[in-house]
Amino acid sequence: MITHLAHFEFSGEPRWGIVNGETIHLLAEKYITTKILLADKATIFTHVKQGLSDLQKIKLADIELLSPIVGNSRVICQGANYRQHMIESGMDPDAKSYNMFFNKSSASICSSLSDIIKPKHVSLLDYEIELALVIGQPITDKIQINKENLSEYIAGIVIANDVSARDVQIPETQFFKGKSYRTFCPVGPYLCLLDQDSIHYLDQLELELKVNGDTRQRDNTENLVFKPAETLSELSSFSDLDMGDLILTGTPSGCALRIPSPTIVKLFSLLPETIRWKIFKRIQGKRSQYLQASDKIEARIKSQDQAIDLGCQYNTVINAAKQD
Repeated sequence: MITHLAHFEFSGEPRWGIVNGETIHLLAEKYITTKILLADKATIFTHVKQGLSDLQKIKLADIELLSPIVGNSRVICQGANYRQHMIESGMDPDAKSYNMFFNKSSASICSSLSDIIKPKHVSLLDYEIELALVIGQPITDKIQINKENLSEYIAGIVIANDVSARDVQIPETQFFKGKSYRTFCPVGPYLCLLDQDSIHYLDQLELELKVNGDTRQRDNTENLVFKPAETLSELSSFSDLDMGDLILTGTPSGCALRIPSPTIVKLFSLLPETIRWKIFKRIQGKRSQYLQASDKIEARIKSQDQAIDLGCQYNTVINAAKQD
């Protein structure tokens, strides 16, 4: 069963509802966190099976969308997980034997319509559309996850944009800092709940990100190097996960950042650090693809048959009002 949910402001308070075209069917329970919502997943599926006739209807146009991830959720990211992105980054996808994981602060989470605030000291602001998995039950020990039990651990999926300050992330080797500024993780608009019969869609989703109307990234989750079951199995070997936690599964090729060839990188490493990163910033700064104030970003994820449509993020980049 596929069920799209929205989290929104209604009559002055946050509420949840089931999305049906341009209509929202209001859930009676107010669910103050995503974790509490997911614990009641069976009740939500029951409403869908009964035809939603018992729920109040409101218009999508009459609500203000909020992030569908609310509460103190962890954000764990995978690096370079699409074949073409790995090739673009100078890696061999057939030779990679492990996931690259890093964290992103939950403070970076914002809604699908929020402005992305560009800190004053950041010049190389980048975008990364990603399919995000929403954990459906606690994981506290090493487990083997496969197609048969995957739906027990993944409750649903959302769109995420792993916005990144490359001039912090790369020179400072600070993935967490460079990717964790507030508003650096737009999520939503919809949380799509999945069950065993629909979990196969994880391998059939089309991603597209545009900046000012121009397509920058486009790929399909069939091209993920490490699939969700492999990823969660590996994560479980060293990390606990809780309901509502987010796993960002990697971004396709087409980011603003361009990694030089391995030979150039090796030569770069011979330079004094201050000179090395000064050259890096100068070269990258010539790339027009980096985000600037007033740029408008659109991000979509859906299945080809339209059974899953996670909606569209519409975010505008703005300059920070004060020095960070």
